Amino acid sequence: MDTKALIEALQESWIGGAALDVTDPEPLPPDHPLFALENCLVVPHIGSATWNTRRRMAELACENLLAGLQGKRLPYTANPEVYKD
Repeated sequence: MDTKALIEALQESWIGGAALDVTDPEPLPPDHPLFALENCLVVPHIGSATWNTRRRMAELACENLLAGLQGKRLPYTANPEVYKD
């Protein structure tokens, strides 16, 4: 995300609003311009904090763990390039 461009888009109403779960830099300094905008919501990594999402995250972790314990390729790998196909 281009933070400077986002601030401009919000200030000029090119977009109606933004909700951010992750920022650059992180954490934002307390005086960051995004905090002053009424059409911007910044939350501390809680965007995935729903029962369904967290349950699914646990399921994915368990599936990876079981595959790893069996010596198999992890089905949910963030960096699949580590595997030599």
